[in-house]
Parts: sequence; structure tokens; C-alpha cells
Amino acid sequence: GVIISTDGYIVTNNHVVEKADKIEVTTNDHRTLSAKVIGTDPNTDLALIKVTATNLPIIKFGNSDEARVGEWVLAVGNPFNLASTVTAGIVSAKGRSVGIIGRGENDDEQNPFSSPNLDRSQAQTPVLNKGIESFIQTDAVINPGNSGGALVNTKGELIGINSAILSHTGSYEGYGFAIPINLAKKVLNDIEKFGKVKRGYVGVQFDALNPDKAQEYGIKTTNGLLVNELVQGGGAQQAGIKKGDVITKVNGNTVYESSDLQEKVARLQPGDKINLTVLRDGAEQTFAVTLKADNSNVMATTRTKTAEEIYNKLGASFAPLTAAQKQKYHMNSGVLVTQVREGRLFDELEIEEGSVITSINKVPVNSPSDIDKALSNVKGGSLFIAGIRPDGSRFNNGYQMGN
Repeated sequence: GVIISTDGYIVTNNHVVEKADKIEVTTNDHRTLSAKVIGTDPNTDLALIKVTATNLPIIKFGNSDEARVGEWVLAVGNPFNLASTVTAGIVSAKGRSVGIIGRGENDDEQNPFSSPNLDRSQAQTPVLNKGIESFIQTDAVINPGNSGGALVNTKGELIGINSAILSHTGSYEGYGFAIPINLAKKVLNDIEKFGKVKRGYVGVQFDALNPDKAQEYGIKTTNGLLVNELVQGGGAQQAGIKKGDVITKVNGNTVYESSDLQEKVARLQPGDKINLTVLRDGAEQTFAVTLKADNSNVMATTRTKTAEEIYNKLGASFAPLTAAQKQKYHMNSGVLVTQVREGRLFDELEIEEGSVITSINKVPVNSPSDIDKALSNVKGGSLFIAGIRPDGSRFNNGYQMGN
């Protein structure tokens, strides 16, 4: 992980914390601090966690857009429990998509340090998942234990979060991948501010072109994204983009890979506009597309000892209610459930995203920090959560935590 604020916010990978009940952070001065999950984004394999501390040292953010292929970089992490290991290499490529994120439900398939079949032909099929990959590829040595660590330039600036390797063995073979910090910043800011990522979508399903695909579809150009399907009512359809169009430019920049579109869109919010140039009937046309929000639910037991562990077991993220939401639900307090992580307590109790939590163990909650206080008073392992579902029905769920 990388400390990004003096008051204890830390960025790491989603795959590092997604199944954890208890999270401990060990600093370079050998302090061990308990952490809670603020929110996760499986689509980019990022997570934001927090420890209770002050005056922590932080790293300066760089600009990953300015990183150049061939420039020297350093990877920092704890491979094989070798604390604070630094390795050197170069930027081997940018905007790399390798089909690691969201490629399957099997644990081994989701683990970016597993030993995958390196046949990447499936990455050329139409994009069906929401995984966003635009990795910085590096030959700096990255191994299990580097996940969530820093990729820095020679100025010591953070330009990426180490996330994955491509290997037959599960260990370093020369191909490491880091999430660009310019993409990560948007994700982390959203999680801190809203409790989840507010992501806009173009509303297209596409096939990345190459010479073989171009020949198959009878298209003269070998670069771009062939639009296979349009989301009904999506931004692309409303802007006038049609099935069969080839997206050739994004905001005037040529599209060579799917990541050229995905990363740029992933940095934006619903309601933002993006200019897409498409090839249609041999001529290029440019459309201003307004990104739409994702209307589907975000997807993202019983031993416990601390409030942080209970918080992590909840498997949810929260945000204070706005004035409009308080008026809608006719209440003066409460917190909005902004994310529910699969397989955790809220998922088990069927407390949905969009629900409002009004009290925990009969203690009213009005902010995420109030939840911390309420969880600190859990006695006898009994947890009572009261609130209102999105449909307006009320609930008061009891749960017995294990020893």
C-alpha cells in the first residue's frame, strides 16, 4: 500500500483486501495499525483503506500521462515478506490491456499473481465486463507482495500502483503492470467523497480492430474500435453513434487499443462530455457523447475483536445524507449505503445499496464516523442495524457475531 494523506488514507489493490476481515498496516518505523476499508473498485482493482494516525509521511503524486516508454522507474513493495524492497526497470509500454481484471469468477482467475494460461486470444473478444485496464507495463521486478506498492519515477513521484504480473509461474518473468496514478486519483477521490466510484459510461460494446479483425469485418482500417452493440438510451445512442461505426479518435487522439477509450472515460463523471470520432461509410464524423451513469447495482460471518474488523465485516461503504435525501426520507439523520460488497454482512442481510442506516445498536448514526463510534460499543457480539430500504420499507436486522 501507499500512504496518500497525513491522516491515514492508504491506497492498495482490491484483491489485497477484498476477503479480509482484519487488516493490519505495518509502517517503515515498525508500527502496526489496524485499518478499515473505506471503499473498493473491482473494476480497476483499487481499494482505499484508512488507519487512525496523524502526521504520516506521504508521497508526492506525479503525472502518469507524462511517463515515457524507456524512462527509468522504481517499484516498491514487500515481495516474499522482504520489507521495503526497491527494484529498478523501465517503462516497457503504456495503455496495456491484458485481460486480468474481471476475467472470471474463480479465485485463481481473479488473482493477478496466479499462473494464467498466457493465450490472450480471449482479450480480443467483445468487451463484456467492466474491468478497466490501461496499465503501465514495466520490467522492474514485481512479485507477490508488491501488490498495492508504489511505482515511482526518478524524481520520487508516484506514477502508478503496482497491481499484477504476467507469468507462467506466478513469479517475476519480466512483465509487471501498474495502474496509472492519474486514473487512480479519480477513483480514490470518488471513494473518499462519495463512498463509491461515480463512473460514466459511453454505452457501447465494441471489438478492438487488428488486421485479422478488419479483414473479417471487411473494414479497410486496422485501428479503432468496431461498435457491435449500443445500450438503449445510452450516451452513444443518443449522440447518434450507430452499430457498425468504428471509433477512431477520442477527444482528437487516435485510438489504437481499447484502453485508449476506457481510461479516458474512467477519469470522467456521469454528465461529462467526450468527443468520439467514428468512421462511417468511409468518412469520419465526430459526436459529443454525454456519459451516463450505471443504473445497475454496484457489486462489487464471525470472529471479531475490534471496531475495524466489524466495519470490514459489514462489507459496505457509506456517505452522509444530502439535504434532499433527508427530505425524501423525512428524517434528520442517517447515512446512505453507497456500496455493498458481495459475500459480506450487508449482502447476507440483504441490505441493498441505496438503503439508509439510521442506527446501529440503537445508536443514531449521521456520518461514517458515527458508525465507528457505534461499532466500538458492540457488546456480547450482538449487532442490530436499523434503517430504510430504497423502496421505503423499514428494517431492523439482528446479527450475532462469532467469538
